[in-house]
Amino acid sequence: MSADRARRRSPSLLPYLLIGPTVLALVLVLGYPLVDMVTLAFQDMTREQLFSGTSPPWAGLDQFRRILGDGFFWTVVARTVLFTGVCVVLTMLCGLVTALQMHRVSPWVRAVMSAVLVTVWAMPVMVAGSIFRWLFDADYGVVNWVLSTLPGVDLSRHNWFTDPWQGFAVIVAVVVWGSLPFAAITLRAALAQVPPELEESAVLDGAGPLQILRLITLPVIKPVFLMVTTLTAIWDFGVFNQIWLMRGGQPEREYYLLGVYSFIESFAVNRYSTGAAIALVTVVLLLAGSVVYLRQMLRTGEIE
Repeated sequence: MSADRARRRSPSLLPYLLIGPTVLALVLVLGYPLVDMVTLAFQDMTREQLFSGTSPPWAGLDQFRRILGDGFFWTVVARTVLFTGVCVVLTMLCGLVTALQMHRVSPWVRAVMSAVLVTVWAMPVMVAGSIFRWLFDADYGVVNWVLSTLPGVDLSRHNWFTDPWQGFAVIVAVVVWGSLPFAAITLRAALAQVPPELEESAVLDGAGPLQILRLITLPVIKPVFLMVTTLTAIWDFGVFNQIWLMRGGQPEREYYLLGVYSFIESFAVNRYSTGAAIALVTVVLLLAGSVVYLRQMLRTGEIE
């Protein structure tokens, strides 16, 4: 009896063997580039070392002193944080509204909505960026033509990217449009786990729709909501493709986010170590956000 109980308590190697290949693939695919980036951030790589294949000299913390002492770097950080916050709030708000609509419509309407969302989700970023760039084109854009039909509005040949605030509004629309399907479909699955008897009891007690949402629905789906919010923030914090495509591969300094800034420093200015240092700071900031997410999950009891 005691031997059987001891066997049951002893840890099994089977789970570790099952996830072993996945962990090994992640280490090979992600681990080596990450280590190489960290190493490069503490060196001074130039085109001479790149083409000759010689080892670059060590620079210690010089790259970090350079970027952390640069006011433009902190401007880019603040811009990235603001951009991420706006995108996350809009994505989660639109995703929650869409999920609530999908939860209440008939099955065939829900199927159509799911098909549309999956189609949007499957669309490559390059295609989505090209479509939005055409929609907001100064000469042939549909948005300018539609808005110009309104009384007192003349947006013919209006360039939305002359003003960075307007330009970022367009880029935010592209990012939210691409992130909405994941948020909506995931939150719709979470809403299916809300016990209907709780909502029925609340209705009998005289609760309104907003009270039911705040007191019943949101607490039940909170773990999933936090997960989607965190993943969306991580993705939006590293936005690069949308800006690069919308600005035709030549983004102005007013459109620099951390991902764009790191790329420009590395491959346009050829300051490879500076670009690596910016990328490393970006990773640290993302890890800090992940820690906040894990703490929230621990508080909600999702992680034992």
